Amino acid sequence: MYVIALAADYDGTLAEDGIVSAETVQAIEQFRGTGRRLIMVTGRELSELVEIFPRIELFDRVVAENGALLYDPATRSERNLATPASTELYEALKARGVMPLSAGRCIIATREPHEKTVLEEIHRLGLELEIIFNKGAVMVLPSGVNKATGLAAALDELRLSPHNVAAIGDAENDHAFLQYCGCDAVVANALPSLREKSHLVMQQARGRGVAEYMRRIKIEDGDLVPTERHIVVLGTAGDKENTLPAFGKTVLIAGRSGIGKSKTATALMEQMAQKQFQFCVFDPEGDYRELENAVCVGDIKAPPSQEEICKLLDEARENVVINTLAIGVPERPVFFTEIFPKIIAIRARLGRPHWLIVDEAHHILPAGREDFVAALPYDFGTAILITVHPESVATAALNMVETLIAIGPKGHETISAFCEKTGRKMPQGISPPGDDEVLYWNIEDGAPIAVQVRKPQQEHKRHTRKYAEGALSEEESFYFRGPEGRMNLRAQNTTIFLQIAQGVDDNTWEYHLRKAEYSRWFRDCIKDDELADEIAAIEADRCLSPQQSRERVADAVNQRYTAPANSPEQNPA
Repeated sequence: MYVIALAADYDGTLAEDGIVSAETVQAIEQFRGTGRRLIMVTGRELSELVEIFPRIELFDRVVAENGALLYDPATRSERNLATPASTELYEALKARGVMPLSAGRCIIATREPHEKTVLEEIHRLGLELEIIFNKGAVMVLPSGVNKATGLAAALDELRLSPHNVAAIGDAENDHAFLQYCGCDAVVANALPSLREKSHLVMQQARGRGVAEYMRRIKIEDGDLVPTERHIVVLGTAGDKENTLPAFGKTVLIAGRSGIGKSKTATALMEQMAQKQFQFCVFDPEGDYRELENAVCVGDIKAPPSQEEICKLLDEARENVVINTLAIGVPERPVFFTEIFPKIIAIRARLGRPHWLIVDEAHHILPAGREDFVAALPYDFGTAILITVHPESVATAALNMVETLIAIGPKGHETISAFCEKTGRKMPQGISPPGDDEVLYWNIEDGAPIAVQVRKPQQEHKRHTRKYAEGALSEEESFYFRGPEGRMNLRAQNTTIFLQIAQGVDDNTWEYHLRKAEYSRWFRDCIKDDELADEIAAIEADRCLSPQQSRERVADAVNQRYTAPANSPEQNPA
């Protein structure tokens, strides 16, 4: 379920001549039965609203006085969202014979044509107030207060994102909150100016139009929302933007190490944060520990707390990175199957996190553990899976993929491996991508296309602690074996690498040096091309003694991976 709540105006939308029909009340009750929330957003004062609408308890929150007052019908608690109404202005308008005239907690209201008198008194008294119109009504409120700001306060209390809210109204003062929500509609009797700007126009008027909208939400849910509001941009193909929808799709980003998978994912997450889409990243290798606009749970020494993860995701404005470096590779799929249903339960209740991002998907969803994936009670929904080799990911997970982004000049080989693993037909006519391009394949739409991807604004920082203190897998570790293979000294991180390098004899050191195995390890396993190039130059310098080459390699590594523990790059952001 993507649309979690409906925000509706009262007069002219839910109500006709101030009264909500029994038919509309029944539709509201049925809508609540789907588990969705209801929020009323009205310009009326709360006291008169309670009098004319006795079923106000059907709503989870009421935003009254055009955004200036928030009411919880369940607890009957009220909260002012603006400064109290100006007694001085009210008395001045009363003295000038303005009628009708009323004052709520924060609002002063009258009707046209008294707006000129109201404006004159506001200027005379030097008040920071503004006038809002609503089909002949004249409402005076503090500057910046409107239905959108009031709805935002209601959503904060309900821990909902506006992306998961559908809205409906009929008049000019509804425009702000309609545009604030993920999907907007107007009833058939709406003002022409509002009809022109709205995403959807109902065929029915007033309460029947609201009931029509509720029926469509129940049937269409996420398919109802305007696509342009719920996308992130991957890049451009020619003069056309290439986008990913923010609901319903599972995307695979694949390609060999060190060629841009993390940068592509980071650029997408920057947009998610900017547009306030909540994301949750499974980060087995600590690659996103310093990601901006996100809270990292877990580190190299402490496994992530499931309770803390759920608590953070419960807040609409928090993005979460789940760092599982402290969990051994064999145990990571187990951890995932434990936390994943809890995240999906949050998504079912709140409509978010909007994106689930699984880095190193071959660690979390390995091909050798199909039983774990088969045991998951739900598919991934909106998710991005990231891996070096698609064939190393469980088939059940790959079968959920609808879009493939192949990174690097050998993208066609990545697509081929994916097709072979899933039994899909290999697309024809694949052209090699250019520099800064990826192959984008919407599997239902035919052939892959080359897309020039956006670059992240933040630098994708190398996470030194992972390589300095962590435990690389056996396949990724460096082994000092010597010319005759008599030793088998394993270095599972850069700190141990330097310790062993200082202890082995000169023959062993030079054996690996002359075979350029040090630079190869830093390039292929540590994924640091710049350091690998520097070490390759040391390996090629035949004038260096064993001790000199040791010292130069150690200096190069220490500058990047064994800096003091209190340096800025070593500590969590």
